[in-house]
Amino acid sequence: MSLMVESAEFLDALLALPVMGRALLSPDGNLVAWSWSRKAPAADIYLAPTAGEAAPQRLTATPNDTYLISWVPDSTALIVAEDRGGDERLQLFRLELDGTMTALTEPSPPFFARGGEIDASGRYLVFAANYDPGSRAGIAASWVIRQDLATGKRIALARPAKPHAFRPSLDRSGRRILYSRRDRDPAGTQIWLVGIDGGDDREILDFGAAVKASASWFPDGNRILVLAETPSHKRLGVYDLAGGEVAWLIDDASRSIEAAHVPDRGGRIVVVETVEARSRAFLLDPVSGEETPVATTQGTLLPLGQLPDGAWLGRRYDAAHPDELVRFSPGGEAAPLASPFAGSALSEADLARPEDFCWRSTDGIEIQGWLYHPAQPAKGLVVQVHGGPTGHSEDAFSAFIQSCRAAGFAVLDPNYRGSTGFGLEFREAIRREFWGGIEQDDIRAGAEAVIVRGHAPPGKVAVTGTSYGGYSSWCAVTRWPADLLAAAAPICGMTDLVVDYYSTRPDLRPYSEEMLGGSPETVPTRYHERSPIHFVDRIAARLLIVQGMNDPNVTPENLTAVEAALEAAAIPYETLLFDDEGHGIRKPKNLRVLYARLIEFFGEAFAAR
Repeated sequence: MSLMVESAEFLDALLALPVMGRALLSPDGNLVAWSWSRKAPAADIYLAPTAGEAAPQRLTATPNDTYLISWVPDSTALIVAEDRGGDERLQLFRLELDGTMTALTEPSPPFFARGGEIDASGRYLVFAANYDPGSRAGIAASWVIRQDLATGKRIALARPAKPHAFRPSLDRSGRRILYSRRDRDPAGTQIWLVGIDGGDDREILDFGAAVKASASWFPDGNRILVLAETPSHKRLGVYDLAGGEVAWLIDDASRSIEAAHVPDRGGRIVVVETVEARSRAFLLDPVSGEETPVATTQGTLLPLGQLPDGAWLGRRYDAAHPDELVRFSPGGEAAPLASPFAGSALSEADLARPEDFCWRSTDGIEIQGWLYHPAQPAKGLVVQVHGGPTGHSEDAFSAFIQSCRAAGFAVLDPNYRGSTGFGLEFREAIRREFWGGIEQDDIRAGAEAVIVRGHAPPGKVAVTGTSYGGYSSWCAVTRWPADLLAAAAPICGMTDLVVDYYSTRPDLRPYSEEMLGGSPETVPTRYHERSPIHFVDRIAARLLIVQGMNDPNVTPENLTAVEAALEAAAIPYETLLFDDEGHGIRKPKNLRVLYARLIEFFGEAFAAR
């Protein structure tokens, strides 16, 4: 098809392509459920048979985003959640396969819930929340909560001492619950086990106070899959509950294991190895150690689980193809269950794939990112900084990046230090240097490299991003020279790290302590030095601040504080505020406004240079 690169129709078509959230295979393997946003005003839950004989069925149609949490053990229903305008105060529901929704918890509760599973008897709901059932009040630490579905009575099964974000996980029998704690150090996790009756609450795995570890059940309920970090790499093993020992299957500094899980069928572990921001999956036999690669001729293919007929279900994607669910054999072709292009005016041919782009940072370390080229010489460069920072950008679809490219901008999507997918030393560099350190040099050096190599004109650079990407945008606009940066548009980004620490969700606060080496009381100078709010008098570029007014993560208090500082310094700025959004802008109607405004804003800034 032929579309004008700056047309409103093209942006509308991009925003009509569905974005897939969580996808879960049913315990019996006959169904798959997932969330799709952008097909309707809010995210909804969809369902399809894994045999591929029927089209997807939309199960929900509410004004609020609906998030997929879990299946009930007998595969007859789902546990889903909704919040109100992105406030993250989740209400849990039981969703029947005919679309009937039954509330399990109250709307807008006085806590932040994580997870949500029903035990095999169907009697109890188990989740984590910063909530004391005795006082019925919100607290700082998240506890493991059991709710009787008949009476509504709640009790705390486990009481971690310090705040921590985790999802408790029931074994198949429903008798035991795996969960994690960070009571000893904000950088480390220990694995605990508690009974559904609240008894035998005990630590089972501890690899060091500041060592991160994760664990998940094998289907037999007798073994636990363990992923634990060492100073150089992650190692993968199996913990036997009866013997109390871990047998390490992969413990190799040359390997870059990023994730693993054990599906309900097939007897093999799904392992994801990520190298230079590219992920490949393989199946691992826990007894023999044999590895079977998962081959794909297109993009990235990540297995979800094996199906009753022996085929596998997976998730496939790349920059020119939004996420889709496919049936496949590990070494063969994949057949989609539902195409994201169904009913769309677009095809893969209308979407750009990126160049794998590398450059040297200020200290000589090589940094990788994805560079998108416009069809004609670039009017300017947009640096799109991913959030996290613990995460990484992939060769994956982004409506924003595609819309910027169509408007004639080059786009750099950098994987700065602190990103995953490049080994533990690379990821941990941001913790050694602390937030707002060397990773900001990585981002700036990437923009300069794009210009030096002739992919964008000098002086016409804009930077944007959400969450940590928003913080990085604030760092750029208060640090980069005027002859480099033309505009910045931080989205839900931290401005004053002290304000952010005290106003954010309590279960997220330890992350600030980990990444800044302590609290505002213990390292006040560092919090001051790394807070962009104290340097707004240096701003020379155009500034557009974007904020979701229901954001409980990077709260509007950050906006209030920086507006006062900007006005005191007589720095001009604009705001774009969304009253019905939280941490990030998600609703299609709001994205249409945001993307159009960003493209206009950047274009005006580039034209003025």
